[in-house]
Amino acid sequence: MYNKVILVGNLTRDVELKYTPSGTAIAKFGLATNRTYKDTMSGENKQEVMFIDITVFGRSAEVVNQYLSKGKKVLIEGRLVLDQWVDATGQKRSKHSIVAEKVQFMDNKNQNSGGEFSGYEAPSAPKPQMQQQPQKSNEIPSIDIDEDDIPF
Repeated sequence: MYNKVILVGNLTRDVELKYTPSGTAIAKFGLATNRTYKDTMSGENKQEVMFIDITVFGRSAEVVNQYLSKGKKVLIEGRLVLDQWVDATGQKRSKHSIVAEKVQFMDNKNQNSGGEFSGYEAPSAPKPQMQQQPQKSNEIPSIDIDEDDIPF
């Protein structure tokens, strides 16, 4: 089974940061994404907007809270989850949301929407370290990778 979602959009509200009793940070915010398509009947270009709730955990949640606010553009990689609850009237309710595993800021430092990547990228796995060896002109540097670092 495979459950992976990649979204690019703008925050619809400021980040809400809370902590669990054990001290784990949880950040929640809304994301708006859109797509443009051509209506086959009228031939007009139309736009479809989706509003998605995003949850981020741990140190990434604290960083997201510190640097993101309503209107900021981000790229989210995560997984789709189904939230279920019973409302005040006793009716069962549910909705889909995203648990972010990676958050990448897309607004540049000058606040232009130039599409440049900048800011913090939440770590997903340790990256292999390159060995510091003198390089000869025609040699390719070797990379020290343990078998545990390979995701497949």
